[in-house]
Amino acid sequence: MNWHQELLVSFDLETTGTDVERDRIVTAALIRLEGDGRVVAKQSWLLDPGVPIPDEAAAIHGISTEYIREHGRPPTTAIADITEALADALRADIPLVVMNARYDLSLLDRECRRHGVRTLTERLGNPPAPIIDPLILDKHVDRYRKGKRALQALCGHYGVRLDGAHEAGADAAAAAGVARRIGEKHPSVAIPSPRALHALQEEAAAEQAASFQAYLRRSGDPQAIVERAWPLIPYQG
Repeated sequence: MNWHQELLVSFDLETTGTDVERDRIVTAALIRLEGDGRVVAKQSWLLDPGVPIPDEAAAIHGISTEYIREHGRPPTTAIADITEALADALRADIPLVVMNARYDLSLLDRECRRHGVRTLTERLGNPPAPIIDPLILDKHVDRYRKGKRALQALCGHYGVRLDGAHEAGADAAAAAGVARRIGEKHPSVAIPSPRALHALQEEAAAEQAASFQAYLRRSGDPQAIVERAWPLIPYQG
């Protein structure tokens, strides 16, 4: 069987913002799905990030500063638990689905460094793999399709149900569903080896970033730089 017919785990974060170097984790979810899409296990975390949650972020995921201060776990232990749960899955060579992995995995990496926790790369002894990123795959197999490619848009395009958008568990399940549909619909990425698929996405992500950078420079921003590394933005110190 190919990867989209087998066991997957899927990961999602809700955060204080969109800057991987500065923003913090508010909630996280890791779910395990059988080949038929059934969720058979779920872990979730609610963290007190130690900083106020901006109104813009709270409006998206519905979690306020007051709520998180009352109910959230201390970030250091929670981040260690999240990172170890991901490491366990990847040590078992189970593909990890992460929508826009470059963001979620990089932000988790920075949170580990901020709190003195071993990073995912340090726990594994190598960069995280195999990762399956529905955003990269969709752009790869359907490059010229117009319209948005956020998770909700991809769910609509591929006919995947999304209940409770911006709740980490719901988003993780939907991302796995989108990944499976891409594998079903596009034989070019329905390959037996998840690690070969990971390598394909590394190349695709770099090509997509280079293309977007060229577009921005043609459009009036001659200094535009678009990160090409995937699934983890290198830490600059």
